Amino acid sequence: LPVVVDPSHATGRWTLVKSVSKAAVAAGADGLIIEVHPNPAEATSDGEQSLKPKRFMELMTELRLVAEAVGRSL
Repeated sequence: LPVVVDPSHATGRWTLVKSVSKAAVAAGADGLIIEVHPNPAEATSDGEQSLKPKRFMELMTELRLVAEAVGRSL
């Protein structure tokens, strides 16, 4: 079965989402659930764990590198 990791809810803090996401990809996760919001401070819920769109795009670039390093692709 596919393994999907939710670093947003697992950590509860946007500052930890990047490292947990990278670890999940390196460990072989098949998918990620990452919360993104243009203004997390005004989010109805889960703002503390939401990435802003720019950070999300940066993370995706970094995740591609991690995936390639372990012989996978996004």
